[in-house]
Amino acid sequence: MTTLKYLQAYPASLQDKIRQLIAQGRLGDYLAQSYSGRHEIQSDKALYAYVLELKQTYLRNAPAIDKVLYDNRLDLTHRALGLHTAVSRVQGGKLKAKKEIRVAALFKEAAPQFLQMIVVHELAHLKEAEHNKAFYKLCEHMLPGYHQLEFDLRVYLTWRELPVT
Repeated sequence: MTTLKYLQAYPASLQDKIRQLIAQGRLGDYLAQSYSGRHEIQSDKALYAYVLELKQTYLRNAPAIDKVLYDNRLDLTHRALGLHTAVSRVQGGKLKAKKEIRVAALFKEAAPQFLQMIVVHELAHLKEAEHNKAFYKLCEHMLPGYHQLEFDLRVYLTWRELPVT
C-alpha cells in the first residue's frame, strides 16, 4: 500500500480514493479538472502586493507586514510551504519586530487557488499563532472552501512526487 505522507491525517476512505486515482494514472486529471493553469504572480514585488491586498480586505487591524517573498530554501523536506516570522532588531534603543511572510518557490508554478490558500494560511497566523479552531475559522472566513483547498493542495504535493512514467 502506498504511503501518502501529505494525507496521513485524513480518513482512510479518502486516502484509498487517492491511491485508486494513482493506480489508474488519473490523479493529474483529477487536479486539472479544478486547478488548471498557473497564476501570474511571479515576482516578490507582485507577491507583496497580492498579500497586502488580501490583508487589507480581511485583516486591517493586524500588524503590518514588512517583507513578503518567494523563498527557494523552503521546501517539503522542512515541512514548510510558507512561513510567517517576526524578526526582532534594536533600532534607536527600541526593539522593533519586523513581520515577514515567505512562500515556498514551488508555488510560482501552482494554480492560483493554491497560492491563495498558502497566503491566507500565513496571514491567519498574524491573528492566531496556533493551528486551532479560531485559526481555521479565520482561514475559512478569508477563503471559503479553505479546507477543501488544503486537502487538494496536499493531493497536488502527492502528485508532484509521483514518479514520471
